[in-house]
Amino acid sequence: MAGHSKWANIQHRKGRQDAKRGKLWTKIIRELTVAARAGGGDPDANPRLRLVWDKAMSANMPKDNVQRAIARGVGGADGDNYDEIRYEGYGPNGAAVIVDCMTDNRTRTVADVRHAFTKNGGNMGQEGSVAFTFQHCGQFLFAPGTSEDKVMEVALEAGADDVITDDEGVIEVICQPMQFSTVQAAIRAAGLTPEMADVIMKPQVEITLIGDDSVRMQKLLDTLESLDDVQEVYTNAVFPDSEG
Repeated sequence: MAGHSKWANIQHRKGRQDAKRGKLWTKIIRELTVAARAGGGDPDANPRLRLVWDKAMSANMPKDNVQRAIARGVGGADGDNYDEIRYEGYGPNGAAVIVDCMTDNRTRTVADVRHAFTKNGGNMGQEGSVAFTFQHCGQFLFAPGTSEDKVMEVALEAGADDVITDDEGVIEVICQPMQFSTVQAAIRAAGLTPEMADVIMKPQVEITLIGDDSVRMQKLLDTLESLDDVQEVYTNAVFPDSEG
């Protein structure tokens, strides 16, 4: 963790998410449709759909919109045949990047993603080139000052794998993806509010970028996240406080 503030980077991530709120509903609708098609339209029987449902509620999406998206997925409506694709690559200074997409046109999507990497000092890698350095997991992040004892008691009792507190007091709860909804429900019932909560690809080793590398990396992430077919972007890059 030397050389950067985890809290500053959490705020940086939140800022990035807030900046793309305008596209968030569109991406959630796509996720709802795909999840419903894959596992059925009942959130209680489809853990993946439950996760997206919770995301939709957190984004204040009207329930009518949610139900329509699920109905399209269950009914297999024409025009909603999205493929899920993961691209992997490298940004400045070898920082790892994972780009998860949902698309109805693979040719368009790969061209857009490749262009984003090339334009911003990165390059695409082969499948599996960086994903092995990330952990697929549920993650909850709590602000400094949150009761560590309470978070630990609630999270571990609900089935979380680990609770980690850093030097700044940021509390991180890690769980298996399938346990996310259970842990989230327990955290809510205990009156705890995480700053961020999602199922993510968590980097096992982070790389701090400064100066021009930091600026170019942030442009690369912005460009990727702005693409219509991109659902999520993960990286092991972190940014110093002054730039985060």
